[in-house]
Amino acid sequence: MKRKAARKKSLFREWIEALSIALLVVILVRGLVAEVYVIPTPSMEKTLLPGDFILVNKISYGSRLAQTPLSLPFFHQYIPFFEGFKSYLEWISLPYFRLPGTSSIKHNDVVVFNYPLDDNFPVDHKTHYVKRCVALPGDTLVIKNTQVIVNHLPLPVFPELQYDRIIKTSSGDQGFIHEFEPSEGGRAHGKNVLNIPLTDHLANEISKDKRVVNIKKRIEKEGFFYDHIFPYDSNFPWNTDNFGPLIIPKAGTTVNINTKNIGIYQRIIENYELNELEIVDQAIKINGELVDSYTFKMDYYFMLGDNRHYSSDSRFWGFVPENHIVGKASSIIFSIKPKQPISNKIRMDRFFKSLAL
Repeated sequence: MKRKAARKKSLFREWIEALSIALLVVILVRGLVAEVYVIPTPSMEKTLLPGDFILVNKISYGSRLAQTPLSLPFFHQYIPFFEGFKSYLEWISLPYFRLPGTSSIKHNDVVVFNYPLDDNFPVDHKTHYVKRCVALPGDTLVIKNTQVIVNHLPLPVFPELQYDRIIKTSSGDQGFIHEFEPSEGGRAHGKNVLNIPLTDHLANEISKDKRVVNIKKRIEKEGFFYDHIFPYDSNFPWNTDNFGPLIIPKAGTTVNINTKNIGIYQRIIENYELNELEIVDQAIKINGELVDSYTFKMDYYFMLGDNRHYSSDSRFWGFVPENHIVGKASSIIFSIKPKQPISNKIRMDRFFKSLAL
C-alpha cells in the first residue's frame, strides 16, 4: 500500500513538474520570442481586419525584457472578473533593456508597440497598438495631400492603403455600394452623398457603376489647422493630409529648443526621458538649468494606420519611443469576422497570410 501511495505521489509530482516546465516555456516564448495579438479596430484596413489574429515576432527587433517583472502571465493590465485589480505590481521596476535583434525597424514595417499616451500604466503594460512605421530616427517627414514623403522621396504606396472617398450617387439608394464589400465606417451626407474608406482599386471599381455620379478622395487643405493634430500648436498648422516637415528624433542628436517649438519635444523631455521641464516667460529650464538645446537619449518612430482617415496614430499623438516597441507583426495566423454567425465567421483566405510587402 505504501509503495502504491508513493508511486501515485511520485506520478502526481511528475505531472506538476511537467506542467510547471511547460508553463515556464510558454511564458518565456511569449515574453521573448513571439506572441499572438487580436486586431480590435479597422484602423489598419485593408492590411489588417478586425478579428485578425497576428503573430508578432519579438526577436526581429530584439526582445525587450520585462520592466515590471511582478506580473501575472496572460493578463496584460487587469485580472478578469476582478474589476480594478491590476495584473501586476510596481514594487520592482527595472530599467529598459533590449536583447540584440536580427534586424532593425524598416520603412513600411507593421509594428506592434505600447501606446505612448497610456500614462496610467508602466511602459510594458500600456495598451498594444499596431501601425505601419513610415519614418525612422533622423528622417525628415512630410505628408503632402495624403502622400507620405520621407527624406524628399515619396514612400511607396501599396494596394491595401485606404483613404476616405466622397461618393455622389444619382439617387438616394446607396445600398449597392456595399455589394463591393468596402471597409467598416463611413457616413452619409444627405440623400445621395456618402463618405466611405476605400482602396484605390475599390474606388476605381465603384466609379464604373452607372449609379455613381462621381467619386473623389477627401483631402484636407494645406495650412488648415486642426488643434487635435500633433503638436497641437498654431505655429504648426498641420492636419491629417498635410503635415510637417518634421524631423524624427534620433538618440545622440541635438535640437535647438525654444518656446515656439517646445510643443514638439515637451513630452519626450518630460514623459519619455524623465526630465523636469519648466517654461518661465520665454525661458526653458530642464532639471533646473536654463537651456536652448536638448540631446535625445532614445530613438523615436512615426507610425500611421493604413486606413488613413480612420486611424489614431502619430499624426494625433506624436512619436513612439524605442522602449515602447514590442515587435514586428509578421503574419496573420487566422481570422474571424466579429458579430457574425458561426457559418460565416471564419475568413479562410486570411489563414497564414504574410504581412511582408
